[in-house]
Amino acid sequence: MATEAAPTQILIQATISGAMKVESRDGDSVGHVHAFMVHKGSGRVTHAVLSLGGFLGMGKSFYPLPFSLLSFDPVRDLYVVTIDRRMLEGGPSWANNAPVFDQAYADRVGSYYQVRSEDLSLG
Repeated sequence: MATEAAPTQILIQATISGAMKVESRDGDSVGHVHAFMVHKGSGRVTHAVLSLGGFLGMGKSFYPLPFSLLSFDPVRDLYVVTIDRRMLEGGPSWANNAPVFDQAYADRVGSYYQVRSEDLSLG
């Protein structure tokens, strides 16, 4: 009798080894990119995970953000977030245990930021 294996995660977290700074449109520091969520099949980045707060690695919180809400500034080598910091801080987040980043969670993140949710099955 064959047993069916549990489905694997569609996305994989690619952690950034160096801190990639994130600023608001007004130039205020927001935090850093901690990781990118990458679709395993296509290699496309769907979300950025921002780290905010903390001191010496303690007390950080992580906020997933649809990648479409970031723009890269190549002159300053940083990302600019197109939403208000207060909105970001009120959004989906975690401090210790990352959630399962499946379609339901991607839908929750997209709904909060009022952007079209990524269909993760498409890649």
